Amino acid sequence: MAEVQSGLDLLVAQKFAMLRGKRVGLVTHPAAVDAQLRTAVDLFAAADGVKLVTIFGPEHGLHGQAQDLISVAGNEAKAVPAAVHSLYGTSAASLRPTVEQLKGIDVLVVDLQDVGSRYYTFQATMRYCLEVALPLGMLVMVLDRPNPLGGNLIEGPALRAGFESFVGAHDISIRHGLTVGELAMLYQQELKLGPGEVRVVPCEGWKRQNYFDATGLPWVLPSPNMPTLDTAIVYPGQCLIEGTNLSEGRGTTRPFEICGAPWLDAGKLASKMNSEKLAGVTFRPAWFRPTFQKHAGKDCGGVQLHVTDRSVFQPVRTSLALLATMREMSGDLFAWRTEVYEFVSKPIAIDLLFGSDRERNKIEAGRPWREIAAAWEPEEQAFDHRRHAAWMYE
Repeated sequence: MAEVQSGLDLLVAQKFAMLRGKRVGLVTHPAAVDAQLRTAVDLFAAADGVKLVTIFGPEHGLHGQAQDLISVAGNEAKAVPAAVHSLYGTSAASLRPTVEQLKGIDVLVVDLQDVGSRYYTFQATMRYCLEVALPLGMLVMVLDRPNPLGGNLIEGPALRAGFESFVGAHDISIRHGLTVGELAMLYQQELKLGPGEVRVVPCEGWKRQNYFDATGLPWVLPSPNMPTLDTAIVYPGQCLIEGTNLSEGRGTTRPFEICGAPWLDAGKLASKMNSEKLAGVTFRPAWFRPTFQKHAGKDCGGVQLHVTDRSVFQPVRTSLALLATMREMSGDLFAWRTEVYEFVSKPIAIDLLFGSDRERNKIEAGRPWREIAAAWEPEEQAFDHRRHAAWMYE
């Protein structure tokens, strides 16, 4: 038996008593499984006394089949027991359920596996659901799941006004150290949404110091490029590479752990990065050939991040240093990503990811990465103070 029980596990153990006689809408995806790898959709459909009315699928689709930035139609879901609506369509408006889609529902249940990073869009989907459902007086029940990165450490700059987006829906640190249930409580508290209610079914047995591999729960990739816990550990920093023309390793078997570009010298890059003496990580020279997305079919030089001590590893600072180094080594070949990103054309992607244009401006001005990161410290302290109000696990 797993050492930790998710909110879904507890709901099943209680025979769905909290939802008996209710008409339910379910926001979910493939990583929402119980300890026996049964999906939330199947469990809700089979639950006595519960009527599953509507299912909502987030980015990547209800079945997790779509790559990033690929719109998903609700009717793409197959062999499901209820109407399916996509919360990742062709416009920013599609990211939220409509009032019409929520009609006939007594309780909106959210069961989504987050990976502990502000950019990861499932918790943004949850926030948008709260914004629509709570003003209608609806009960929103969040089935909690462990933060794969634990809950002790936070890192990264604040999100500034004017830079909100699907990859920055709320002002939280990039590595936020909260569970999805705790985020729901924080959002309700800070957004003052009502008159509906947020009810979190907590995990049982989870401790803040625990990474996912200490829980005993099965890892199911929550999105196509999040195959392992190792990926999730580097992701709070390495997702920043998405905001450039450098490859973040999509199209390889180690997305986000590997990065680079056709013009980079893998050996020189690894040597430069290892000379920075960053805590808890070693950089290995790596050559790779992406099969899709950036530089598909081209040999790229770069590095693979090998995390040697995750208790001291700082992913956001590490990737800030790596980004600045790769930009400097690339010369005129480097470019920021300027096409529409998560339905936003301006600000550009890197500013949405950092949460402001401050970091990009300082990188362009050649400021040392440690100086850039020093500005985050008071912002991290301020968020650490705010997040304690939502803590459910000591």
